[in-house]
Amino acid sequence: MRFCSYSLIFAILFGNFTKEMNIKDITVRYAEPSDAKHAELIVRLIYESALQRGTGIAKRTPEYIAQKINSGKSVVALHGERLVGFSYIESWSHGDFVATSGLIVDPEYRHLGLAGAIKAKTFELARLRFPFAKLFSITTSLPVMKLNSKMGYKPVTFSELTDDNEFWQGCEGCKNYEILLHNNRRMCLCTGMLYDPQQPLPEADRPNPYIIKIKNRVRRLLHLKR
Repeated sequence: MRFCSYSLIFAILFGNFTKEMNIKDITVRYAEPSDAKHAELIVRLIYESALQRGTGIAKRTPEYIAQKINSGKSVVALHGERLVGFSYIESWSHGDFVATSGLIVDPEYRHLGLAGAIKAKTFELARLRFPFAKLFSITTSLPVMKLNSKMGYKPVTFSELTDDNEFWQGCEGCKNYEILLHNNRRMCLCTGMLYDPQQPLPEADRPNPYIIKIKNRVRRLLHLKR
């Protein structure tokens, strides 16, 4: 009888855990003004994610995130009422360029393909709101590079990205900002990636994100030796 009771409790707990980890129960959608209540949580998740990866990242504030949500420029992933993922877009150079940024997934909901679903929805939002803009991303994250590559992004030099000073000033909170300044904004530890809607890439020509990552590490070593 005791064994049955333990088995029943385990089944209930394990069943609930499995359900929580099912991506089919997660809704990925465009953010609504009511989602601004999650702004502080989003900022914390972005910060903690950067610490875990040991990478530099520009600082965000709850007010900044709330503004992105209220202006219809972000995507949320929700498991019931719980926020488990987020990303947003921002336009630069009078709408000629659009950056996707702030992609995060709650640690308990990783390895489900949720980051890919959020990235796809953010890409969709960017193309919907800015159909003629070039989409770009700067990142040190290999998973993000892989997602970008699948969507047709290609690695580029920073000179091919926006020259909007306001965008680059947003990097001031990153621990690698001095490296960016030292190189006159031509390069940093981040990899720049660009999607040009006028020049779609064939599947076979899409870049290998692992090669991009290796090149980025070599670039960092060369910088440290100077």
